[in-house]
Amino acid sequence: MTTTDATIAQAGANTLGALLARTASRNAQNTALRFEDREWTYAELERAVHRVAHRLRGAGLADGARVAAYGLNSDAYVILFLACATAGYVHVPVNFALKGDELAYLLEDSGAELLVADPALLPRVGEVRDQGRAAGVGQVWPFLEEGQAEGHDGGARHPASGTTALLSTALDDSAPDAALELPVGDEDLAQLLYTSGTTSAPKGAMMSHRALIAEYGATIVALDMTEEDRPLVCMPLYHSAAMHVFLMPYLSLGATIRLLAKPDVPETLRLVEAEHIGSLFLAPTVWVPLSNHPDLDTRDLSSLAKAQYGASIMPVTVLQRLRERYPRIGFYNCFGQSEMAPLCTVLRPEEHHARPASCGRPLLSVQLRVVTAEGALAGPGEPGEVQYRSPQLMSGYWNKPEATEEAFVDGWFKSGDQATRDEQGYLQIVDRIKDVINSGGVLVAPREVEDCIYELDQVAEVAVVGLPDERWIEAVTAVVVLREGAELTAESVRAHVKSRIADFKAPKRVDFVAELPRNQSGKLLKRQLRAERS
Repeated sequence: MTTTDATIAQAGANTLGALLARTASRNAQNTALRFEDREWTYAELERAVHRVAHRLRGAGLADGARVAAYGLNSDAYVILFLACATAGYVHVPVNFALKGDELAYLLEDSGAELLVADPALLPRVGEVRDQGRAAGVGQVWPFLEEGQAEGHDGGARHPASGTTALLSTALDDSAPDAALELPVGDEDLAQLLYTSGTTSAPKGAMMSHRALIAEYGATIVALDMTEEDRPLVCMPLYHSAAMHVFLMPYLSLGATIRLLAKPDVPETLRLVEAEHIGSLFLAPTVWVPLSNHPDLDTRDLSSLAKAQYGASIMPVTVLQRLRERYPRIGFYNCFGQSEMAPLCTVLRPEEHHARPASCGRPLLSVQLRVVTAEGALAGPGEPGEVQYRSPQLMSGYWNKPEATEEAFVDGWFKSGDQATRDEQGYLQIVDRIKDVINSGGVLVAPREVEDCIYELDQVAEVAVVGLPDERWIEAVTAVVVLREGAELTAESVRAHVKSRIADFKAPKRVDFVAELPRNQSGKLLKRQLRAERS
């Protein structure tokens, strides 16, 4: 058998396709992925990826073309991501809750030429196209079986009618499954990770193969990952945390991953017990309801050794409640942002006792500093903006050179997060710089007030924002969601805060609501809270 120069070059490359090949060669017959009633060994997964990669190359797309993925978690979703990377295309994950103008914006901004979507979401794609939007998307494929979304009224045309589902290609034993010989390089783009857009239109962070793989290695070390962990991945794969902090690092190791279509608290608890899950990552928006769920009293979680949280701020009181109830589970605080692939710092289990509010220290691949508003390095305990240098940093924002230039200073990426750092290097996030409240000329960190209000047993969720005020410049305002059946007064909230922290930090106004507004990544929309109350 003759080995070509292209094959040799690929084997030595630090690309996602080469990473999959190395893992599959070590773990060929081990189970890589379980989803619903389907199970894939590493050898089967690699062949499926190659089949889809061949189909992508046959679709007439130029090298570096963007391929949008619009669906819930599935084995087909994972296969498409790896196939895009193998075939030299750029994967564009699209939040499955987006529709209308939001969906059209991401497709148009990315310049996606091919869209792969869940059958139930195809009508939304048809509606966008009927409006004359996203004209550059020349092809639409279904992830799974074809068909209109259940209950759809038929008003929008079905843009993937008659097209073979991607999963059918992946399962087709007659389809070509040899590795493609393509000059995919370490610095080539693998993915556009769109920011959540809580304060402005989303921006596409350009992530190279090199950046993602640098993050995987450092993540494995920081989170003590092993191939024996039996992880459950249920957070959305369109989000960088689920894909690049958990699924891909665990695939790199050769672990067996249980995949759920989306987070569901009762089903998650059932699977932890039934399948002896050993590692579970959830966003705080799922940990909070899980901590209050009645099934927690009946499920056996003794197999769970590692529990990770991140993607938004975890209320300290909720964390303490979980740690006290499950002292044998090691909790990891995972902090980062999309532009950093995304993991930046980790607080390990043994570090939680002394620093429960800290997000830990940087990964071995991350260099960070805290800089004051005046541009000086902050001293221990002095607040400032967190800035990063790292091989896992984005290449820039897609088609936004001005935003890219604004995001960097002397080669450091400006995160927009305000934090303090102690003498041992542990980071503690104060808040997003734009969210800090100026009350009477004194800065108030909303998170500190929120953590205080979370101590009240009646409170399910709380958000603190600043509202324009003639006297105070901004008035500290608490927006509270009560637990079912609980009662609480605004004065009781204020009195509790004043008993715990300085009086000037107590909310001048307390609103009780049924739910808090969040974007589709689960992040709180504080700008919407402010707009609704201004």
